[in-house]
Amino acid sequence: MHVRSPVTRSSMTHFSYMIVDSKAFLKSDIPAIFGHIKASGYEGVEMNITSELLRHLDRIEQCLQANGLVAPSFLTGAAYEDGLCLSSPDEEIRHRTVERLKSYLPIGKRFNAILVVGLLQGLRSDEADPVVANQRIIEGLRKVGKAADSLGVTIVIEPVNHLQVGFNHSVAEVRELIAKIDSPALKLMVDTIHMNIEDTSLTQPIHDCGPDLLHVHLCESHGGPLGSGHIDFGSVLRALEAINYEGFASVKIYRKATMEGAIAPSIEYLTAIS
Repeated sequence: MHVRSPVTRSSMTHFSYMIVDSKAFLKSDIPAIFGHIKASGYEGVEMNITSELLRHLDRIEQCLQANGLVAPSFLTGAAYEDGLCLSSPDEEIRHRTVERLKSYLPIGKRFNAILVVGLLQGLRSDEADPVVANQRIIEGLRKVGKAADSLGVTIVIEPVNHLQVGFNHSVAEVRELIAKIDSPALKLMVDTIHMNIEDTSLTQPIHDCGPDLLHVHLCESHGGPLGSGHIDFGSVLRALEAINYEGFASVKIYRKATMEGAIAPSIEYLTAIS
């Protein structure tokens, strides 16, 4: 695998690379992939919590440490494929969803990582009434937030566009949701592909979040390589700098490129425009 020279930058933002396909990743040469990510200039790796990943946490932790990387965040949405959903009309399903999220909290503690909640809110096919759905989401996340706060783990709610999640699509809607939950463990994040669909600005939501913004996903308008769509990542990075953002921004690419082929060019692109 060809590895280019590490890049340098002046931004306070720390870059991580998101592993989208956990199954393929776990079957690959993990040390080599982590080595490539580190050599390219990233500081972290974001991963999806799946049943397969849970069986490899020791190995992943060792590979992260060996390459001087961290896991700043873990995605939780894969649990939706297990039939779990915070807005489900079925009380037992809601209970199991809360318990599943609680079971992930020790992982956040172990890796000093943020847990990302988005898809687990559910779809309109789970609950058609958004008022009822949000009442259930708030109730469930209050319970998770209480447990998270006791462990010192942070959860961020991802604003996800209406084509992929049923509720709380814009950054403003998620800010309102978090205010209603009223837990110190629940914080804000933004994702450029979802802001591109649901918000009228890519930068104003960042300024609105200000110091409460704790995580960022950098994703092109079509999910492909950064710079190949119409997201103005330069303005996004400048907005993050303006609010003195010092957290992680994960590069998310799930189309039109292989993982190995997207790692180095993505951070080189970000460095060139920052």
